This record gives sequence, structure tokens and C-alpha cells, in this order.
Amino acid sequence: MKNIYAIGVGLIGGSLAIDIKKNNPDAIIHGISRRDGTLDKALELNIIDKKATLDDLENADLVIISIPVDATVKLLPTVLDKISDTTLVVDAGSTKVDICKAVEDHPRRRNFLAMHPIAGTEHSGPTAALAGLFIGKTNIVCEVEKTTFKLQEKALKLFADIGMRIRYMNPEAHDKHIAYVSHLSHISSFMLGKTVIEKERNERDIFDMAGSGFASTVRLAKSSPEMWTAIFKQNKTNVIETLEEYINNLTQFKELMQKDDFDAIFSEMESTNHIKDILKGIS
Repeated sequence: MKNIYAIGVGLIGGSLAIDIKKNNPDAIIHGISRRDGTLDKALELNIIDKKATLDDLENADLVIISIPVDATVKLLPTVLDKISDTTLVVDAGSTKVDICKAVEDHPRRRNFLAMHPIAGTEHSGPTAALAGLFIGKTNIVCEVEKTTFKLQEKALKLFADIGMRIRYMNPEAHDKHIAYVSHLSHISSFMLGKTVIEKERNERDIFDMAGSGFASTVRLAKSSPEMWTAIFKQNKTNVIETLEEYINNLTQFKELMQKDDFDAIFSEMESTNHIKDILKGIS
């Protein structure tokens, strides 16, 4: 794949560009962004080789779309309109149902592979891009059977070469499960940050007393509001379901505190300690 076009050159798009270029030194990475300053920074950091526009996509061998999911839903049909019959298009969105539906009847649906690399940090923009970000990480691929086999093979080899494990899932299952393990985590972090900020008006007190536990728990609250608002909107039904379960557990914990039932609280925490075994299996 010689001509690679990255629509979005931030954390995920930029990191993919870096790793693909490392494995394919002859590839030319073209960057597309609505902000020219973003492309300037990506050029400065050697994430991309050239600036480009959507009108250049007819020359693409591979197009990587890594922008907020609401923008992906709108842009993806246009991208498929502009590519050649041999171009592979992938997206890296954190929701999959609406994205897949947006092109289910497109004549070039076979050129599109829906995926979600489960990797990242709380940072955004080209300066957040990292070499090796995807080593050992899972890449969820949805509706693989709707992508032409030759392009499936190219995509799966490309992403396996940069260290990702491939997992197949339908879009509905993906959006339901990711609401628990990712979207709820971000809401918890944002709301913990909000609670502390509202309670502790003296920021010096927050920073003086904040230990590593608070810092790690609230880390995700530094994530892009633009990106996450779009994700919550697209996955609204699943996110609300997870929130209801989470709120019920918080309410139950509060009620046990009110009853001075600390034996039950101990049991709750002890049973939840099993999460360390699950996470050890993931890593």
C-alpha cells in the first residue's frame, strides 16, 4: 500500500500512521484535516509526509478515518464516493452501529472495513501520537464478511504487523460491551472530576492531597469533550443502561454505609477484587 491517507492525524490516526510507515518505509502518508494547523504540526512531527484534501482520495490505496464518530457517519459515504474500486477504507471509531448503517447500502460497501482499535491515552491531537501504541492491543473488526476478501486480507495483515490482535464482533454487541468497559469509565472519571472541583474550590488543596489513586481514576477526564460527546450520543441507549446499573450499585453502597453494614461492604469489595484476575488475563 503506497498511498495512505489519514483523515484525522491525532492520537489514533497519527499513531497508526507512525507504525504503518515504520513497517512500510516506501509508503507516503497523506494527512487530511479540517484544521490546517493540525496538518502543519503533523508534518513537523513527521507523522505525515504531505497535506491532502478529500479530492485526492482517488489516488489512495488505504484511507484511515480517525475523527469523532458523528463526523465519521457524515463523511464516510463521501469518502467511499471518491475512492477507486481497489481502495481499502477503515475507520477507528469507538461506536460501530451508526457507522456501519451509514454505508450499508453504499455501492462500495465492500471497500470498507469497520474496526475499533482498543488503545489510546487521555491526550489528543498530533502531539499525542505514539509509536508502538497498538502492540498487544485488541482490534475489534465488525461485519468483516461485508468487506471484499482481498481487502480483508490486506487490512488484517497490516494491523497484525503493527502488533494488534484481531477480534470479530457484530456492531450491536460491540456497542453494548464497549459501553461497560470504556464509555462508563469515561463518565465516571468526568463526574468524579466534576464532584471534586465543585466541592474543593481551593485548587491548591486538591493538588496537595491528590495521590496516585485519584490521579489514575480521574485521568480520563482529560479526554476530548468533542470526541466523547459524539460517542455518548451515538451509543446513548447502551450508555444509559450501564449508567442505571452503575447508579444502582452506588446507591446500594451508600445504603450499606448508612446501615453501618461494613461486613457487607467488605464482602462487596472482596468479591470485586476478582477483577484483578480478569485484567491479568487481558494483559
